Amino acid sequence: MPTDDSVGVYKAVRDRYANAVRAGGATCCGPSGESTGIISRGLYVRDETEAIPGDAVAASLGCGNPTLLAELQTGETVLDLGSGGGIDVLLSARRVGPSGMAYGLDMTPEMLELARKNKAESGLENVEFLEGTIEQVPLPDETVDVVISNCVVNLSPDKDAVMREAYRVLKPGGRLAISDIVLRTALSATTRELIGLWTGCVAGALVVADYQKRLEGAGFIEVSIEPTRLFGDDDVAELATDLSVKTELIERTQILSELGGSVMSASVRARKPE
Repeated sequence: MPTDDSVGVYKAVRDRYANAVRAGGATCCGPSGESTGIISRGLYVRDETEAIPGDAVAASLGCGNPTLLAELQTGETVLDLGSGGGIDVLLSARRVGPSGMAYGLDMTPEMLELARKNKAESGLENVEFLEGTIEQVPLPDETVDVVISNCVVNLSPDKDAVMREAYRVLKPGGRLAISDIVLRTALSATTRELIGLWTGCVAGALVVADYQKRLEGAGFIEVSIEPTRLFGDDDVAELATDLSVKTELIERTQILSELGGSVMSASVRARKPE
């Protein structure tokens, strides 16, 4: 059962994403109200997005391109955990073709409404958006070939449940391909308590070794976590724009010093045994 603390995180994340839709593309990983944030810039090439509705591209809040990371094949079934406006689901649907299937899962009604609108505009039939949390996936066991996610696992207050669910819904031999925010060093308890950092993709991020340990604990093999970008002091200052909330807990300069050189985006791969 969710704890009071986790309920608070769910609500904060849901509110932030709902506000992102209302703002027309504000990012979870950057200041609210901006159309692009430091983490989400330049992830997709134009050839990929030309056939995708503009609203799906504008609502992209990720930190990587998991559809490329997953090396999707024709006929595969894909699940995107935390699918947002649907960009990675729509790209996946095109990659797997009409004989494949792409599911998107999201807990924010406003994002689901936008994603379904984008699906209709795309003309793709092999797409379905589901409402629910990534800790309780509404799909049967061994349903999908690939689980992807884009800067969402870090937001979950129960990452072990997310990893168990990803493992459960994957077919034997299925693979996990996640773009996520990870840390080189652990954050202090005080910094992690800042709800603005949870919704900003930082406080909920795992240290690399912990990420690998949790995936292996869920049953995954061949786990690899490859940093794709290390965020420096200036980048972290931009990420922390919303830290005006609860600044009485810790000095802003101390937070920035702690985060500088620790926050990274990474490609996370793993496989379920045959």
